[in-house]
Amino acid sequence: MTQNHDRREFLRLATAGAAALVAGPALGAEGGKKGKGRKKRADAPAPVAGRVLPFELGLASYTCRKFDLKQTLEMTNRVGLKHIALKDVHLPMKSSPEQIKEVVAKVKEAGLDLYGGGVIYMRNEAEVNQAFEYAKAAGMRVIIGVAGPELLPLVDKKVKEYDIKVAIHNHGPTDKVYPIPETAYEKIKDLDKRIGLCDDIGHTARAGVDSATSLERFADRLLDIHIKDVTATNPKGGTTQVGRGVINIPQVIRTLVKINYTGMVSFEYEDQPDDPLPGLAESVGYVRGVMATI
Repeated sequence: MTQNHDRREFLRLATAGAAALVAGPALGAEGGKKGKGRKKRADAPAPVAGRVLPFELGLASYTCRKFDLKQTLEMTNRVGLKHIALKDVHLPMKSSPEQIKEVVAKVKEAGLDLYGGGVIYMRNEAEVNQAFEYAKAAGMRVIIGVAGPELLPLVDKKVKEYDIKVAIHNHGPTDKVYPIPETAYEKIKDLDKRIGLCDDIGHTARAGVDSATSLERFADRLLDIHIKDVTATNPKGGTTQVGRGVINIPQVIRTLVKINYTGMVSFEYEDQPDDPLPGLAESVGYVRGVMATI
């Protein structure tokens, strides 16, 4: 009975999400016909029980790591997302200011908000300096990154100098530095509050930690979220379409509303890298279904 119920719930939310995915851009497109239902932008937060959700959805471009920038921007628009964080495969760390300016212009021309970059690895002082110069040149508001604990005092100094946030990303049970958000939290809790967490809920779950509980526990330093689903809550858990795995996504969304999370919730769909669009679209549709019916 439970399995059948879960499957019916999945189909209900996926159907609602598909409707939202199709109707959202059509109803929110600028330059459309005037009339009822035409004023709400497609990228505006979705209403929940008469309220407006405090967070917005985006894409971590690692999802499209096998595709070039143009294709990545096209796929982002096709699934109705309006915010993007670029991985260095789409904006190389060693790009010149002119090259960065060119990429930023392409993102803007696509109608997207380049809100951040990452995951960016900072393994020494030079890489910390490079990361902040890179983010500043691109107009990024947040660096989704991994900096060794010994480099955090320098990161703290740079955050104050550049006024760019740094969200430390956890990578699950095989990560010896930041396997879960708690590990990072303990090392940053006394630093500038612009140094926080990017909770990758898939890696958190693979480490045996409940994703929703983790989000609520460390809400005060939550700056970014990578949303995904996994097949098991252990190191062997693989990624899958959101809604088909073991993470309680409705509870995750309820928790984000409860803690009044105002950052970005970005899809990092790691499965099927050679053809991510179908799985990404399903994942976005499912989450929008949850947001519309929760």
